[in-house]
Amino acid sequence: MQPLLAATFLAQTAAPGGASMISGLLPFVFIIGAMYFLILAPQRKKQKADEKMRAELQTGDEIMTNGGIFGTITNVKDDRFVIRVADNTKLEVAKAFVQSRVKPANADKK
Repeated sequence: MQPLLAATFLAQTAAPGGASMISGLLPFVFIIGAMYFLILAPQRKKQKADEKMRAELQTGDEIMTNGGIFGTITNVKDDRFVIRVADNTKLEVAKAFVQSRVKPANADKK
């Protein structure tokens, strides 16, 4: 009689059902959703803001590169900027390496 009771118990607990599969996948769905909203969405937002900032740069703007070089844009080309870093010293920098626009050192405070 015991083998029959054990077989019945196993049949009830191992019965494939739609509800058990959904409840088993639910934690993974929550983890993926949390990763999207905590990691991917803010990263995409920052990337779009950086692209917008680079598209708005023009001649005369002061910038800082990813390498920490400060300079003033003297010429805008299709895929790069020509920046002046000192008297008679110009560098060509790819647009992707511009980190931020900085305020000029001699800007008037308002």
